[in-house]
Amino acid sequence: MLEYLLQIDRELFLIINGCNSEFADKLMIFISGKFSWIPFYIFLLYVMIKSVGRNMMYVIPAVLILITICDQGSVLLFKNIFQRLRPCHEESLKELVHTVDGNCGGDFGFISSHAANTMSLSVFLFLFLKKKFGTISFLIFLFPFIVSYSRVYLGTHYPGDVLCGMVLGGLIGYLFYLVTIWIIHLEKDKHNK
Repeated sequence: MLEYLLQIDRELFLIINGCNSEFADKLMIFISGKFSWIPFYIFLLYVMIKSVGRNMMYVIPAVLILITICDQGSVLLFKNIFQRLRPCHEESLKELVHTVDGNCGGDFGFISSHAANTMSLSVFLFLFLKKKFGTISFLIFLFPFIVSYSRVYLGTHYPGDVLCGMVLGGLIGYLFYLVTIWIIHLEKDKHNK
């Protein structure tokens, strides 16, 4: 069963990675870049301030800890343990993988840190934003899906790597939301006494 799932993962990877063009290469490098999303983060910060006000003093540290845990957890608890090679490092696929500028990343790709980080942030913020913004707040989930797709396109991850990263990130984002809400309520109760 596992071998069958891995084969589907490889085939899906080759389909996504094989749909490349010069324009898409540049776009996916931009999407996958660490600093490309700074304007989006500034916009989210503004929206969150409008949405949660003074509670931002709890939200900002929670986001920083959340991203650190997702990022380091994906490496220490998954990449270093499972040691699944990235497709661009896989001997049997090397000749078939389209990479941009030869950029491949470290040896191991399971799970995707990009996917975990972006999904954890999206789930965490969505849960705060949905009260005020309703269904439009679902748009925040375009962020992890676009970034995750770019990682497969660029040859650095299998679809399974990003899917598992998104699941882990979603769970951690939800957990951090619950903890942050609990802390906010504790502080409110303390001030109301």
